[in-house]
Amino acid sequence: MREANMMPETRTEAEDYKSNVEVPETAHAVSTDSWLQAGFVLTTGVNSVFVLGYSGTIMVPLGWIGGVVGLLLATVLSLNANMLVAKLHEHGGKRHIRYRDLAAQIYGRRAYTITWAMQYVNLFMINIGFLILGGSALKACFAVFNYEHTMKLPYCIAITGFACTLFAISTPHLSALRVWLGCSTVLGLIYIIVSCVLAVKDGINAPPRDYSIHGKSSSRIFTTIGASANLVFAFNTGMLPEIQATVREPAVKNMLKALYFQFTIGVVPMFAITFIGYWAYGAETSTYLLNSVSGPLWVKAAANISAFLQSIICLHIFASPTYEYLDTKFGIRGSALKLNNLSFRIAARGGYLVISTLVSALLPFLGDFESLTGALSTFPLTFILANHMYIVAKKNKLSLLQKLWHWSNVVVFAIMSVAATIAALRLIAVDSKQYHVFADL
Repeated sequence: MREANMMPETRTEAEDYKSNVEVPETAHAVSTDSWLQAGFVLTTGVNSVFVLGYSGTIMVPLGWIGGVVGLLLATVLSLNANMLVAKLHEHGGKRHIRYRDLAAQIYGRRAYTITWAMQYVNLFMINIGFLILGGSALKACFAVFNYEHTMKLPYCIAITGFACTLFAISTPHLSALRVWLGCSTVLGLIYIIVSCVLAVKDGINAPPRDYSIHGKSSSRIFTTIGASANLVFAFNTGMLPEIQATVREPAVKNMLKALYFQFTIGVVPMFAITFIGYWAYGAETSTYLLNSVSGPLWVKAAANISAFLQSIICLHIFASPTYEYLDTKFGIRGSALKLNNLSFRIAARGGYLVISTLVSALLPFLGDFESLTGALSTFPLTFILANHMYIVAKKNKLSLLQKLWHWSNVVVFAIMSVAATIAALRLIAVDSKQYHVFADL
């Protein structure tokens, strides 16, 4: 008894954390996941079905030198920018579980609305890309077995949207993915390995490829700028604080571990399929790599089905900030199976996905959406805001050299954002003349 009284009180790291850092109100889970689960969420985004297009949308416009150097540079700069955002997660003694909350803490209330608008445009356009890719994968699967009477792309996009709606209703929040992240990893490995193996086989047996960059000088300038937007789009989610919100304390330390995982092990499959696809087919590489490869029908069908299913899981990740906003605003709490909660998810998430599916079927220009998303949202959210917020938040702690580095990032990426927006709008205008609405691409 005496010994027990003499022993000093000890507090766990988690208790100290909870007493010192305020956690905002939300209807979704906070501080429940390991850094490894967050790492898999980030890696799932990097190796989503979009990787099947990078050989065509990044390497073809940039060539070997531009593509390789661009991807490596984008990796380093993206890691640096995401680390800045992660380090600001607890700025001011409060966990900023939403990007807009962090911006409002640093700049004021007006920044909340502007950041909210940029982020949701970013996420909405990413989800359009997933719906288009999911529909393309489904159409390719039908074409493998019945090329002459395959289902049209708009119908395939509609089926993808319906499947995404069912998944959104049954999966209440981001932390609930858990086992689905494992499924997503397996599905991603299937279409990446199949694509790489079949592309290597085709490349070995093919005659010398053309790796030159085609087009007139003026059009090459625009496609190069557009490809630079695809470079940053490949590595960044635009929702890092929302993912970091799920990470257990200490949130900053664990999120940095997740980022190191994403930008080391996580990028290897993406690099492999991007470079192998371009090596195998050169300037003729399709913007959906599985359309270029040749091999056994059942193998190609399995890869396309895997891409279709993985797009459903990935879309849920990027739609989760929208779902969190709706659930929190309307007070959806408690069991996910409560009739009130279930009916709300059916109405709210179903409505969101119906609109997304309709837009996807109307304008299925995948490469253009990647470019415009990178230009309008990914550049500002990931690079411009991240560096400038860090300058404002840490102004008294930064050396002159550090301030110059961050300001140079702000200026360079602001110029690139404007240029990439112009290039992407030009591409959409050109494709709008070439394709009609509800086009069967």
